[in-house]
Formats: sequence, structure tokens, C-alpha cells
Amino acid sequence: MKISYNWLKQYINLKLEPEKISELLTNLGLEVEGVQKYLSIKGGLEGIVVGHVKDCTKHPNADKLKITNIDIGSNKLLKIVCGAPNVDKGQKVAVATVGTTIYSSNGSLKIKKVKIRGVESNGMLCAEDEIGLGNSSDGILVLKPTSIPGEPLKTYYDVENDYIFEIGLTPNRSDAMSHYGTARDIKAGLTQMGINAELMSPSVSKFHVDNRSLKIDIDVVDKRKAPRYCGITISGVEVKSSPTWLTNRLNAIGLSPINNIVDVTNYVLHSLGQPLHAFDADKIVGQKVTIRNAKKAEKFITLDGVERELDSDDLMICNNDEPMCIAGVFGGLNSGIVNSTKNIFLESAYFDPVSVRKTSKRHGLSTDASFRFERGVDPNITKYALKYAAMLIAELSSGEISSDPRDEYATKIEDKQVFLSFKNTNNLIGEEIPKEIIKRILSSLEIKVNNVTESGLGLTIPSYRNDVNREVDVIEEILRVYGYNNIGTQNKLNSSISISSKLSSYKIENVIANQLISYGFYEIITNSLTNQKHIKYSNPNKQAEYVKILNPLSSDLSVLKTSMLFAGLEAIEHNLNRQQNDLRFFEFGKTYHEINDSREEFKHLSLFLTGKDNHVHWKKSNEDIDIFYIKGIVVSILEKLGINNFKEKTSENKIFNHGQELIINNEIVLEYGQIENSLTNEFSINQNVFYANFYWDSIVKLIILNDTKFKPIPKFPEVKRDFSLLINDNVNFDSILKIARKTDQKFIKDINLFDVYNGEKLPKGKKSYSISFTLQDNTKTLTDSEIDKIMSKLENSFKKEFGAVLR
Repeated sequence: MKISYNWLKQYINLKLEPEKISELLTNLGLEVEGVQKYLSIKGGLEGIVVGHVKDCTKHPNADKLKITNIDIGSNKLLKIVCGAPNVDKGQKVAVATVGTTIYSSNGSLKIKKVKIRGVESNGMLCAEDEIGLGNSSDGILVLKPTSIPGEPLKTYYDVENDYIFEIGLTPNRSDAMSHYGTARDIKAGLTQMGINAELMSPSVSKFHVDNRSLKIDIDVVDKRKAPRYCGITISGVEVKSSPTWLTNRLNAIGLSPINNIVDVTNYVLHSLGQPLHAFDADKIVGQKVTIRNAKKAEKFITLDGVERELDSDDLMICNNDEPMCIAGVFGGLNSGIVNSTKNIFLESAYFDPVSVRKTSKRHGLSTDASFRFERGVDPNITKYALKYAAMLIAELSSGEISSDPRDEYATKIEDKQVFLSFKNTNNLIGEEIPKEIIKRILSSLEIKVNNVTESGLGLTIPSYRNDVNREVDVIEEILRVYGYNNIGTQNKLNSSISISSKLSSYKIENVIANQLISYGFYEIITNSLTNQKHIKYSNPNKQAEYVKILNPLSSDLSVLKTSMLFAGLEAIEHNLNRQQNDLRFFEFGKTYHEINDSREEFKHLSLFLTGKDNHVHWKKSNEDIDIFYIKGIVVSILEKLGINNFKEKTSENKIFNHGQELIINNEIVLEYGQIENSLTNEFSINQNVFYANFYWDSIVKLIILNDTKFKPIPKFPEVKRDFSLLINDNVNFDSILKIARKTDQKFIKDINLFDVYNGEKLPKGKKSYSISFTLQDNTKTLTDSEIDKIMSKLENSFKKEFGAVLR
């Protein structure tokens, strides 16, 4: 939210510098994220002075150029070459002197001493578009004959110097969504500092009805969604550009002026926080405004020219025939103010915040009005803001107020009553604040003290503070104005020690996260919302299982994710597009599912790897990551967790080109493999991606906290023997591993596949596995005969089970 320093001074007599106001606002909870200087004319016309054209002659070397001698109030005339067709002797003109920077819509230009067709030029005679004073570029700007040579041009134009506060407004502070609301907070802060500052609200004492020639009836059908609705008519208006003071105010906070009618509604919105809307009264069919719900599938064209299908829950402002405006959100194309408008109907209302928010999100429309209505405006300034705006419009458009203000307010929204206990206040703040200071703070916040007792205060909360409902809310208000920094600290330090199991999920996550970081992984944290199209890639037959968002911010964030995969692929795509090709990511996160009419969520650990297994180095081979690489990492994580009794099985998940499942007690606890290329292509990824998905809830249940056990290092040596087996293509290493373990469980310590060969020299349907066996006896050194006996048993087992032959 942008707040203008000069605009604030309309409502409070500020003497502090903008920097001090910035600190004060931040201390009051309206955090100022930045302060920018603003000039209504960029550059502030600095360095541009009034010049008197003493003489003007034709350039000897150019038909369209002239040589002028300019008096700028100094002893020496400036010779300036000018190409403007309207320059002439005796004129008073705008002169940008050497060294001046001028600003236009096309950028900036620093004036230098130059030679133009052989003649030296010592400045520039400016057109109004070249210095930000207008759009005319037909010739130089000619000033009034009474202008004084040498005078700074800014003295002849109203250049406004301002400072703009960028406030990071929290959603609960709807009362501060205006300059007056911000000034109200500043007053409370200054009062606490001992500075008496008067708060000045715009006066409507001169409001009067000029005639009653234009009556428009109001019928509020849905009084729940529109508790208060006010309207007034103004006739004989002239739609034109707004005066300078108004355009300066709007430009300062980043709003583009449109015309005097619309600009007034925006000005009052940002002044008081009350949204307004102006209708062309001549387009209101039947001279009656009806506030009703939309009809089912009713169509409506909004101001942006888009035809929208309305929901039956949308509140609409209508005439006899059709809708004119989505209440509190957006106006219609065919009922707004145009240059030919002569009569207007001005609306000021209080709409139900929940209703406005639902409609705004449903149609993807967010406006200054909906932003305020969603958070709750003050229902007690509806009519006051209407009168103020009507007076301004009548004044700036030469119109006449042509009806009494209509105010449909069936059930008055009452102020809230709260009792504040002094004891509770002191206990919660942790320090005793004097009662007189508490009362002074509450008074400065316009919270009325109804009665005072020894135990506390009976209070009435103003209607504009819809976030203050309880005693604790009042205490928070007292504390923020009193100053968090003014609360003393104790010398005593208290701390709490939580009692939790060593098997708490977050502790285990930290252990594994540290392990993965040591492997070169980076942790990613992705959004729980994802695109619905991702579901069909991985789960085409289970689309009913996703949880859909009722009012998604966009189609890319329309469902809760059912897989950790796609957010990781998006992260990989993002990094690949920035020349980061060797990636290792991990994420702890949740997936969300609709199962048998109930919603469930499951915890996962996901790993993503792509690119090379090492950084480029002249001494190391730099190979692509493969499935064995990710398998090693997966197994090391399970070993770290003490899980080793798993079975392996080829994965049937279609997201994998090659994948494995690890099963414990007939339950899949982990799957990993290479992602199908057709899937990575959807994310414009042109290199292999490997993915592991740990079902973390199942993993945590399997972890058993055992005492660490140690065993002595064997005293006797290991022996290694290799086999090169010719086997059928359908035999996998896992089968060989199982047979080897079954053949000898005592002496075989390790089995490793170190080469696989498929070639033309082998018989059709055959492949070659080279396997290394590590043998060891913990009680003695193995003899050659014992080793040969073990290897012979292995050879016979492989031959019997697989028909294997030694190569």
C-alpha cells in the first residue's frame, strides 16, 4: 500500500520529517518497506530557466535550423541552435542550460555544449513534451511575456515534492487502508510521544442538494450481502481532465488519472478507505437500482471487455433489465462513465466481506475496491463518504446534486463492547503500564471508555476496527502504541526443555538431511498446490483421488499434489534453463488424496538426480549418473536408519523407464529409478533424471532404536575370486545373489557385479556377468582347497539353477 506524505498532511498537522514518520509507522505495526521521493514533474525542472530570445537568424548551413541569442538574466547571452519552427525573436522560452538533465516520456537527456553544422550551441530550447509538461511536440514552449529571464521555470509551475511510504499492510488492518486511517494511527503514536497532533477529517458541512430533478430508486433484495447501500444523483456534469492537485495526488501513489468523475471516486477511496462507484444515470433502465444475486448462467461484460458467466451467489448491481456492476468488485462496460455522460448515479455501500471475497476469487478479479471490501470497510462512513465525493464531483464537473442521499440500512451494525482487565493486561504484557497511560492510548485510538472500575475498563470499539473483538485484541492495541521497545527485559532467563522421542520424525529427517547434504544434495521446498494436468501423467486411472481447490488463484495451482515428482521436475527445469546441469535435490513433503470420501495426507522423502556424478576434473572420469548411483544413495539412507531386511522387485510404476521397489512386510516402502523420457520431455528436460520416493510414514514405523553394537575387526585376510558367467538374458543379478547366499552363508562376505557384456560374439539370447566374491573365515586363514571347494559349489549351483557356463 502506498501512502503520500503530502496527502497525510491534509488530515494531520505533521512536523516530523518523513524518515521519522517512517520509523513511527513501523513501530505502530504499519511496517514501512521503503520510502521514495516523488516529483510531480520528473526532475523537478531543475536547471531549466526562463530565457528571452534577443534575436533569431537562419543557420548558414541548414535550412531548418536557426541561431538564437538568449538572455537568461546573466551578463552574457547564450548562443543556442534550435530547429523548432515556431521560435522567434522576442519570445520568452524554457531554456535547459549546459549540464542540466531533462526528462521526457522517452527517457532522460543530459544537455552538453555541442557544435551543430559548425555552429556552437550552449543549451537547448525545450518543447513541453521534452521536459514533462505535456504532450505537445510541435514546437518550443512559449511562456507568458511577463516571465522574468533567469527565473527557475519551476517557480511558474506547480512542481510537487512528496515522499511515498510503501507499507506492508497486514490483512487484519483494514482500518489503515487509507490516508485518513494511517493518519489516525500516526496521531495515536504522536500522542504517546507527548506531541499534540490534531486529526482533521474532510468537512461535509457545506453539502446541500441543488435540486431534486433526478430521482433513482434503490431496492436492496439481498440485505445480508449488502447491509448498507447509499446512492445520490448528480446532473449536468462535464466529463473532463482533473485539476493538477488531484492528478498529482493520484500519480503520487501510482494511479493513472482517467477523468474528473472517476478520479474523485479513486481519491475518496484512498483518502477515507470507502470504495465508490459512478454509473451513467441515463443508462439505468427504469430509473431504479436493484441489488440482487445473479441469475444462474447469467452473462455480464465487465469494464475490461471480458464476458463472464456469473454464479448465482454473485451479488450484482442491476437496473430493470440487466446487471451493471459486480458488487464491490468490478464495474460493467455499458454503464460506466464516458466523455458524453451528463448525469451520474453515485454509489457508496458496505458489502459483506465474505461474499465479495468469494466473488473476487471466483472470477479472478482483484481491484482496489475488492481489496478493501474483502477485509471490511467502516459501515458508519458510507453516507459521509458519499456526501464528500458528491461535493467534489459537483465542484470539479460543474454539476448539480439532484437528489437527497438514499440510505438503505435495515439493520444497524453496532459497535462492539469489550471489558479490559488491568490485571490481564499487565500479565500478558509482562509489565505494569500506568492506568492513565492505558486510558490515554485507548482515547487516542478512538476507543471509547464507558466506565472505569478498580479492576478494569468498559470499552466501546469503533466500527472501523473489525479486527478488535476480544480483550486480548485491545491489549495488543495498547502494546503497539505504547511501544514494544519500551517493555523492559528481565535478567532472569527461562527456557523450556521438550520431552520427545529419539524417533520423532523431525529428528530423523534432520539426520537424513545432513547425510544427503554431505553427498552434495540441496534441499528444495515446493508448493503443495500444483497443476491438474500433472496427475494424468502419473496416474491416468485415478484422477478422482486428487483434492481440488474451490477458488484457485490460477490453473497452475488448482489441485493439491498427489506426487512429489512434478514439483521436483519443475525445479530441475528451472535450473537447467540457467545452465545448472548437474543437480541433486531432496525434499521432505506431503501428498494429498481423496480416498473413499475422506481426505488423507502422506509424508514422503523424494530425491532427484540428473547430470554427471562428479564435477569436471582432469584427474577424474566424468560419467553420467545411472541407476546404480541412485541405488547406492538409497541403500546408504536405509542403512543409516537400520533398515536392511528389504526385498527388491522391478517397479511397475509407469513413471519409470527402469525402476525398482523395495518391499518390507509386503509393503512398498521405497521406489526409485530413471524417469520415463516422455515425462521429462513434458518439462523440456533433455537429460536423464533419476528419482527416489521414500514412503516416509512407513519408513519411520520400521525404525527400531537399538543400542550400538561393536564387533572386532577380523584378524584373518579376505580372499577374492571372480566368475565370468554366460547366462540367459532373462536372469538378473538379484537371482544370482540369492542363490550365492543360499549356497554359502558362512564364508561369502560380499558379492559384487563389476561387468555386464552383451555382444555379437555371444550366442543369441545370452549375456555375460562378471561377478566378484569376497570370502573370509573369522577364525582362521582359508586354504586354497577350501576356497576351491566354495567356488565349485557356487559354479554347480549356478549351472543347476540357470544353466550358467563359465567363460
